[in-house]
Amino acid sequence: MPKSKLPQSIFILGLVSFFTDVSSDMIYPLLPIFLVSYLGASMAFMGIIEGIAESTAAFFMLFSGVWADRAKDRSKLVLAGYSVSSFFRPLAAVAWHPVCILFTRFFDRVGKGIRTSPRDALIADSTDPHQRGAAFGLQRSLDHAGAVFGPLTAGLLMYLGVTNLRVVFALAAVPALVSVVLIAWKIREVRAYPLPQAQERGFKLSPPKGRLKVYLIILFVFILSCSSDAFLLLKASESGVKPSMLPFLWMTFSAVKALSVFPLGKLSDKLGRRHMLLAGWTLYTIVYMGFGLASTAWQVSLLFVCYGLFYGFTEGTERALLSEYALTYERGQAFGWYYFVVGMGALPASLIFGFIWQHHGSKTAFLVSAAISACAAFGLFVFLKLAPSAKIPVPSPAPKPTDL
Repeated sequence: MPKSKLPQSIFILGLVSFFTDVSSDMIYPLLPIFLVSYLGASMAFMGIIEGIAESTAAFFMLFSGVWADRAKDRSKLVLAGYSVSSFFRPLAAVAWHPVCILFTRFFDRVGKGIRTSPRDALIADSTDPHQRGAAFGLQRSLDHAGAVFGPLTAGLLMYLGVTNLRVVFALAAVPALVSVVLIAWKIREVRAYPLPQAQERGFKLSPPKGRLKVYLIILFVFILSCSSDAFLLLKASESGVKPSMLPFLWMTFSAVKALSVFPLGKLSDKLGRRHMLLAGWTLYTIVYMGFGLASTAWQVSLLFVCYGLFYGFTEGTERALLSEYALTYERGQAFGWYYFVVGMGALPASLIFGFIWQHHGSKTAFLVSAAISACAAFGLFVFLKLAPSAKIPVPSPAPKPTDL
C-alpha cells in the first residue's frame, strides 16, 4: 500500500521555497511600478527583462538537470542555486537604471536555474509514486504561501511608513538568508537508483522521446501564451487598482495558489494527471479572455482569484506527470527539458505580449494570448485521445534521507 505520510524532506524543501518566495515577493509585485515609474523603463524593455530572466533560468535548468542525474550529491546544487539568488535578488535596492534590474533578475534566475531541476528530482526520488502529486503539490503550496506573506510584509511595511521601495527590497535579504541556512542544515542526498547507472552515460543532452517529447511540443505552444505575470499587475493598475493595493492583490492571488495546489495535486493522484492539466489550460484561456475584456478594479481582482486556480490545477499535476514519463535515472534531465521548454517559450511570449500591448493596447495582447492557449489546449485534448495513459509503477518504499 502507498505510504500514508510524505517524507519530512518534502516539508523542509517546501519551507525553503516558502522563505525564498517571501523574499522574492516582497520585491516582485512592486518591481513593475519601480521599473516604469521610478527608473523610466518602457513596456517593451520590461518584456525584455522578464523574457531574458526566464530564458536564462531555462538554460541553467536544462544543464543542472542533466548534471543532477550524474552528480554524487544533488543537495549541493540545490544549495548553490538558492545561495546565488539570495545574494543577487536584494541588490534591486541599489538599482539606478533599468539595466541594473536586468542584471539582478538575470542572476536571480541563474540561481533558480541551478537549483530547480535537482530539487524536483530529489522530491520525485524521495516519494512513493502514488504520492507524487501530493508531494509536488505540498512543495508548491508552501512556495505560494511564501508568495502570500511576501506581499503582505511589503504592504505592511509601506502601511507603517516605509515609503522608499529600496528599503523594502533590501529587507527581502532576511528571509532569503533563512532559506539558505535551512538547506545547508537539513537537506541531504537521496537517490532511487545506483549512481553508476547514470554516470556511465556521461554528460549527454539527449532530446526527449515518446510521450514526453509530444507533450513538451504542445507545452511550448501553450507557454507562448504565458507572458510575465508582471503584465497582469500593470493591467490591474490600468484598471484602477491603487499602487498601495498591488501587494495585497498579489497576496490574494498567491493565497489561492497556496490553498489549491496541494489538494488538486493530491486529487490528480486519484483522478489522473492529464485530464486535470487539460482543465487547467482551459481555465487559463477563459481567464486571459477575461483580462482582455475587464475594465474595472473589481473585475481584475476576481480574475486574479481565478488565475490562481489555474496554478492549482497544473503545478503539482504536471511535475508528477513528468516524473512518470521519465526513466528513473533521467528524472533530472526530464525536469531540465521541461523547464527549458517553459523558459524558451517565456522569452518570445513576454516580448510579443509587450510589443502588442505597446502598439495595440492591453485588450488585444490578452486576447491574442487567449487564442494561443486555446490552440494548445485543443492540441492537448487530441494528445489525450491518441496517446496511451501514463502508468504509475507498483508502490515501493521510498528511500529515506539519512538525516531526516
